[in-house]
Amino acid sequence: MSDEFNYSGINRENIPWYPTVDESLCSGCGECFAFCTHNVYQMDANQSIVQEPYNCVVGCSNCLKLCPTDAISFPTKELLLTVLDELKNK
Repeated sequence: MSDEFNYSGINRENIPWYPTVDESLCSGCGECFAFCTHNVYQMDANQSIVQEPYNCVVGCSNCLKLCPTDAISFPTKELLLTVLDELKNK
C-alpha cells in the first residue's frame, strides 16, 4: 500500500476523518471544490458532494471555514484522537 493511503502506519480507510456536505444547506458555490487540492469534492448538479473522502488530509478542516452556508461538517477532533489512539494500540 502506498504512503498516500496510510497515516502514521494506519490504513487511511480506517480513519473516519472526512467532510460531510448537508445537501439541504449547500448553495453550490463551489468554494470547497475550488479550495481542496486533494480532489475530495466534486460538483454535481450545482451542488458539492464528497467524491473521494479518504483523500482528505487527516485533521484538516480548512474547507469548513470557507463554506458560506455552513453545509460542511467533520467529526470532532476528540473522536479523531480517540480513534487514532485505538488504532495505534492494536
